[in-house]
Amino acid sequence: MVFKIAEEYPNELIIWSCIDAKSNLNISKFPDIFHHNKIMASFNPFQNPFLPEGIGYIEESPFIKINKEVTYPTWQMSSYVGGIHASVLIALKTAFIETKNFDYFLNSISKLAMSEGLLCYSEPKLIIGFPNITQNQTSNTFVLFRFVKQHYKTRWIFLLLLNLFLYERKMALLPFISSLFYFKRKLKKNVFDEIRIKSEKKVIESGTIDILIPTIGRREYLKDVLLDLSLQTYLPKNVIIVEQNPDLEKVSDLDYITTESWPFTIKHIFTHQPGACNARNLAMAEVKSEWVFMADDDIRLESLFLEEAFSVIEKDGAEQITFGCYAPNYPQNTKLKQKAQWGSFGSGCSIVKSENIKNISYNPGFEFGYGEDTDFGMQLRNSGHDVLYAPKPEILHLKAPMGGFRTKPVLAWQNDPVQPKPSPTVMLYKILNLSKQQIEGYKTVLFFKFYKAQAIKNPFLYLSTFKKQWKQSMYWANELKNKK
Repeated sequence: MVFKIAEEYPNELIIWSCIDAKSNLNISKFPDIFHHNKIMASFNPFQNPFLPEGIGYIEESPFIKINKEVTYPTWQMSSYVGGIHASVLIALKTAFIETKNFDYFLNSISKLAMSEGLLCYSEPKLIIGFPNITQNQTSNTFVLFRFVKQHYKTRWIFLLLLNLFLYERKMALLPFISSLFYFKRKLKKNVFDEIRIKSEKKVIESGTIDILIPTIGRREYLKDVLLDLSLQTYLPKNVIIVEQNPDLEKVSDLDYITTESWPFTIKHIFTHQPGACNARNLAMAEVKSEWVFMADDDIRLESLFLEEAFSVIEKDGAEQITFGCYAPNYPQNTKLKQKAQWGSFGSGCSIVKSENIKNISYNPGFEFGYGEDTDFGMQLRNSGHDVLYAPKPEILHLKAPMGGFRTKPVLAWQNDPVQPKPSPTVMLYKILNLSKQQIEGYKTVLFFKFYKAQAIKNPFLYLSTFKKQWKQSMYWANELKNKK
């Protein structure tokens, strides 16, 4: 039925709604929500989603644990209320067979189409207020196994079966066996190429932009970045440099900041406190422009980079974009070529709207570890601001010598007799941002992956050791969680 409606009204927005939500539809907001044709949005007022929370056992992305208070990126759709443009349905018609279960149909579309550039959201602004919900929707384990079989690699149904037994003591053999009779669904690449978009959302006002660059020990590389910025056809207003040097006897060696002439204002901050999180927070406090480009000190930019970046921002109506950033000689066939919603965030290759980061910061618990980028991206999403990935314009990342952790901090757990596994900063990201099922699913996968890489081959001894390491990681992650 929905494909037939789309063919009859190929240039229209298709809206669905339950009867009890009809009077609550926020029709005046529809143009803002569906500001271009490649957007799918819905809202689920029920406490639990259509798919059981067990979906977290096999997907670790930010799209599982939904913040219903804000516009939140997710492929988890609801039949309660939502919308999609007819042109998207027409493009998908040959890949889908309509089923009686409209929720399953919607989730299948969004799960497959998100990676091909369809932007999918949980959108509370679709309705005004919350209708009286007399009953909650029920979840179905059979549906969960079928969905996993049709949308993920086959090995995940085995891991789902194992995780349900390990963490919920459920023996889901019948749902597991039933799923084996379903085939995996696929979409052809570039399925939406014929759908041209031009966002009606005005995201650029003044168009001014500041550049944020933390640096340590890369004098010449940083100068090249500044030279590239000086040659931009779209010039930045300010460049904010946070130079770190932990040696208390040292002073800045960036003399060219003042001895040479630059077509923008340079705000230079020198600190003896090392750490990327601290440096980026210091720089963000100095941002004055409408936009900010969060850059690294060892990248190279074509002269059209900022001009082309703003063209993408305007066309897509996007307020946060991470751009393709690759090392020299990176294999072309492994680069991400599709513009899409992004599950991470690049602190050295992203342009964001400044007002969206006023109330967030890099968590100092991640200092000298891993995860600060992805955590910052999650803070953006939980504030109602999506993060997109754009393959073009591309940034060249030189991966300069002395890269990574150029200081050697003494980590609190460094001398523990039982070393934490995973790294406490990795665990910190997970306990801050993932669901219980996602963390447990990660634990199972890590158990098998780490077994092949470590020396203990006795499975019982390994299991005992792994449990101790996991416990130690949780302990230190909670310590970092309270770090200011």
